[in-house]
Amino acid sequence: MVERNEVRWLNEDEQRMWREWMALDAELLATLNREMQTQAGLSTPDYQVLVVLTESEQGRSRVSDLAAALQWERSRVSHHVTRMEKRDLVSRRGCPDDGRGAFVRITETGRAAIERAAPDHVRTVRDLVFDALSADEVARLGEIFERLRARLSRPSA
Repeated sequence: MVERNEVRWLNEDEQRMWREWMALDAELLATLNREMQTQAGLSTPDYQVLVVLTESEQGRSRVSDLAAALQWERSRVSHHVTRMEKRDLVSRRGCPDDGRGAFVRITETGRAAIERAAPDHVRTVRDLVFDALSADEVARLGEIFERLRARLSRPSA
């Protein structure tokens, strides 16, 4: 049995895989962000906010729900929404039933921006990720990612 304070160091294969994962994550996100900026004038966080809003009922979300969906702190959502409001991508309104809460709503400008951005984004993702994998590899990675996310969601011991 491994003691709680004992470190189980990564073996050579695990270390190599972990470093590749971190490098891939950083490089892929940077590339997607550059492409999004160039092709659509949006940042990746802009796009993420707009996706959540377009997929939500009535094109709006409470700030706290948006933060949960994006895995961001509420303060980050608030600051980012403020920047997006200045570009008329979203608007923010108080909640009638909660004086402290607020709804973020996608604007027509925001809806038009994501509709322009989505086709290029999908082409880029397909080119960088899915075209390099077989259908079996995609299915297997999907299973692996689900299993890892389930571990992240479990209560701490």
